[in-house]
Amino acid sequence: MCGIAGMVDWRAATSADALRSIGDAMIETVRHRGPDAGEVWVEAEGGVALGQRRLAIIDLSPGGAQPMHSADRRFVITFNGEIYNYRDIRSELQAAGHPMRSDSDTEVLLEACALWGVEAAIERAIGMFAFALWDRKTRTLTLARDRLGIKPLYYAATPERVLFASQLKAFRPTPHWKPTIDADAVVGYLRHAYIAQPRTIYREAEKLAPGHILTLRDGAMAPPKCFWDLRGIAVAGQRRNDPAPDAHEATDRLDALLRDSVKLRMIADVPLGAFLSGGIDSSTVVALMQAQSARPVKTFSIGFHESGYDEAHCAKQVATHLGTDHTEFYVEPRHALDVIPHLADWFDEPFADPSQIPTYLVSELTRKHVTVALSGDGGDELFAGYNRYVWAERLARAVNLVPRPLRGASAATLRALAPQTWNRLFGFVPAAWRPALPGDKLHKITTLLDNPQPDAIYRRLVSQWERPDEVAASGREPHGPLWDPTIARDFPALVPRMQFLDMITYLPDDILTKVDRATMAVGLEGRVPLLDHRVVAFSWSLPLEFKLRGGRSKWLLRQVLDRYVPRSLIDRPKMGFGVPIDAWLRGPLREWAESLLAPARLASDGFVRVEPVRRAWQEHLEGSRNWQYPLWTVLMLQAWRARWA
Repeated sequence: MCGIAGMVDWRAATSADALRSIGDAMIETVRHRGPDAGEVWVEAEGGVALGQRRLAIIDLSPGGAQPMHSADRRFVITFNGEIYNYRDIRSELQAAGHPMRSDSDTEVLLEACALWGVEAAIERAIGMFAFALWDRKTRTLTLARDRLGIKPLYYAATPERVLFASQLKAFRPTPHWKPTIDADAVVGYLRHAYIAQPRTIYREAEKLAPGHILTLRDGAMAPPKCFWDLRGIAVAGQRRNDPAPDAHEATDRLDALLRDSVKLRMIADVPLGAFLSGGIDSSTVVALMQAQSARPVKTFSIGFHESGYDEAHCAKQVATHLGTDHTEFYVEPRHALDVIPHLADWFDEPFADPSQIPTYLVSELTRKHVTVALSGDGGDELFAGYNRYVWAERLARAVNLVPRPLRGASAATLRALAPQTWNRLFGFVPAAWRPALPGDKLHKITTLLDNPQPDAIYRRLVSQWERPDEVAASGREPHGPLWDPTIARDFPALVPRMQFLDMITYLPDDILTKVDRATMAVGLEGRVPLLDHRVVAFSWSLPLEFKLRGGRSKWLLRQVLDRYVPRSLIDRPKMGFGVPIDAWLRGPLREWAESLLAPARLASDGFVRVEPVRRAWQEHLEGSRNWQYPLWTVLMLQAWRARWA
C-alpha cells in the first residue's frame, strides 16, 4: 500500500531536474500514505516523472522499492495496492521462463504486464490496485484501477501533459495547476454527501472508474476501457434459469470462498489485525481469520457513551468467544473535535459521511498495534444488508395502495401543519407508540406521495438534501446512474436494482473512499476480503431468497457465521457505524458549526443559499427537525472551502 503520483510532459520540454522537483513535491503531499520510503524516477527525453511513497507490507527489502523497472528495462511502474495471489502468478511467470529478482508482488504485476499485456495481467490478479505503467519504447502511459474501486486513482489530462495521483492534493504543487470548481459537482455532492465518479470537485480532473484501464500516448487519450464488467456479471447472475442451489451446498461454497479470500489477505510481512464491530460482516471476517491462525488475531473496536450508537460491548462478546486479542476505545466529543480540523486534508474534496470520524479513530487505534487491518466492508451491498432494501419495497407497496387522486390531497394535508405542530400533537400518543420526531417523518412521507415510483423512493432514501438544486447557489445536478432507465430494464426487481446501484455509486464513492482515506491518514493498510471479485460474482449468482428471507437480511452470510459464532451474540437490529452527530451539533460541536454556517460566511463562500441552510440549522437547534446529515454535507463543504478553495 502506498501513495503514487506522476506527470508526463508530452512535449518533453521539462528538464530532468525540474521533473524530479515536481515529482518530489507531488509525492510529498501523500507522504502519510507511505511513511516508510519515497522515490521518484525521471526520464527527461520522455518527459516523465513517476513517484511513490511506500508503506512496506510484502518484501520489506529494497527489492520491493518503487518505481520499479521491468527486467528488460522497457516498462516502469508505480503501484498502490496488493496482489494477493502474486505467488501463483509468479509461478506462472517462472514456468514461462521469466526470471524474478525479488519476492515482491509489485515485480510480479510488472513482469506480468510486460509478458502478457496490462489487461491479461490484471485479469489474473486477485487484489486491490491503482497503478501507472510507463512504456519507454512507445511513450505510452497506462493507468488502471481495481475492479471494485478499493484504491483511488485521479488524473488530469490535456494535450500538453497528464497528471495522475492517489489523491487530488498531489496536483497542487505542479506548475500551471489552476483548477476551477465544478458547480454541478457541488449540487450532486449536496444530494449524495460525496462527489460521484467520474467527476471531482475540479472541472480539470477526473476519477478513473473501477474496473477500467486508461491509455494515453502523445497527448491523445482513448476512452477508458472496462476490463471487468460488474453490470454484465450481475445481469447474467440475475437471468440464470438454474434451479435454486441447495442451501447447505451454497453455504459450503460461500464458506470456502470467504476462507480463501481471508487467507490470501492475511499474507503480510508486517503485523496484521482486524476491525471488529460485532456485526455480521466483521464478525465473519474475524471468525475466518481466527479459524486459520495459530495465535489470537488482534481485533479492534470503538464505542460511544451515547445510547443507540454503542456496539463495543457486542464486539467484545464476539472477541471473547473467538479468543482474539481485543482492544477497544470509547469515543467522546472531544475526540471528534480533534479530528474534524483534519478531515479536509485527508479527503481532498468535499466528503460528508459522518462515520469518517469513527473510521479514522479506529484506524488510529489499530495502527498503534499493527500495519494491516481487515474489515467487513461490502457485506451490505453483496448480501442485501441495508435497511433501505426492505423499507423501499414496503414503502412502494404501501404508497401504491393509496388511490392516485388521494395522494396529492394526503400530501397537502400532512404539509398543512409544520413538523413542530405534528410533534406537539403526537405528545398525546403513548411514549411506547410514539416515534422520535414524528413531524419530521410525516413531512418525509409527503415526498413519497408526490412520486411513489420505486426509483424515486430509492433516490429519496439515499439523499441528504432531497432537492439540492434549491440549496446550491449555482450549478445543475448531474443525473448519473440513479436516473438511468436502462438499469431498471436490466434489474426489474427492486432490491437487486438497489444493490447494483449501491455497488457502482455508494460503495466506491463513499464506503471505500472513507476507508482508504481514514486508514491511509495513519499509514494503515485496509483490506476488504468480502469484496474479492470471486465472492462478488458468486453473490450475484444467488437468488434473492438467499439474501433476504423471512424479513431477515444477509441470510446466507448468516448461515456461514452460524458455524463459528452463536447467533445469540449477533442477533440484534442493524445499527451501522454511526456517530451521534445530531446531539453533538446541538452541544460540543455547536460553536464550530455556527462559525461555518454564519450567514455572512455562507454568502461570501458562495456554495449554498443562505436561507434554506439557516432554516435547517435553526430547526435542528430547536430540536423540531433532525437535519444532522444535510447539515453535515454543508459543514464539510464549508470546511473544505476554508482549507482548499
